[in-house]
Order: sequence, then C-alpha cells, then structure tokens
Amino acid sequence: MNAQETKSIIDELNTYYPGKGRVTIFEDEAIKGIVGRPITPKLPVYADPGTVPYVKMRGYKIQAFAGNDQRTSKNEAYRKQALINQAFPELETVIIFESPFWRLRVGNFRTREEAEEVLNEMRKVFPSFGKEMYIVPDEVKIPVDQPVN
Repeated sequence: MNAQETKSIIDELNTYYPGKGRVTIFEDEAIKGIVGRPITPKLPVYADPGTVPYVKMRGYKIQAFAGNDQRTSKNEAYRKQALINQAFPELETVIIFESPFWRLRVGNFRTREEAEEVLNEMRKVFPSFGKEMYIVPDEVKIPVDQPVN
C-alpha cells in the first residue's frame, strides 16, 4: 500500500502495533466494498449557461406571498417579487403557480437558521407585508465552490 492510498477501518484495526495488543477482524468479501464508502451518493452538479454551478438539495426558502384570488394574486406576487429583487438583489426569487395558489419564494438556504436571519432583515425592510412571510422546507440550489469539470 503506497502513501496515497488510505487504509480502511478494518485494515487499520487489523494492523499490529507492538505493546498495544492485537485485534483480528474477519470480514466477508461482499462487505469490503461497502465499508468506508460514503453513505449518501454525490449530488449531481448543474450548470446553466452563464451561471455558477450548483447542486440541488433539501433546504429552506422564505415564502413571501401566497394568495388564491384569481383577479389579484398573480399581480401581487409579481409586484412583491420586484420589491424584493430591488432590496435584496443577491437572493433568488421564484413565483410558483399551483392552481389556485400563487406563491412567491425567496432564497436558497441550507439551514433554517440562515433563512431566519434573512427573514428578520426582510421583515425590517417590508413591515407592511413582513408578517405574512414565513420559512418553508423546499428544494434549493446551493452554489458549488469549485468549478465543474
């Protein structure tokens, strides 16, 4: 085994170190390929033209608007989206229509705590409709730190 290879936990436990006792573990060949492998599969990386590569995962968004009035909800969602985009241009905003509801969701947050910080800032900037904003679990886009090959 060269310096670049890492030992599995089983190999490490089976290694004899003088004065520290001896452990011997017998394992089935089928288990060798499983031990030490990451439990969760790697997430696929997406890269839209002209954007930063990202992964999709479960996270949180801020629901800034939800309405089902056929005459006004669509316009209200787009109006609030424009206000939020102007005040917080770094946050992604998405309008979702699932009949009969129009929803406006803001941001891509890994943790609820991150979402709560931004929600508090948004409530300060938009006191008129800040009380109707709340955090929802959703699929989010998280930027990848390194470039995609």
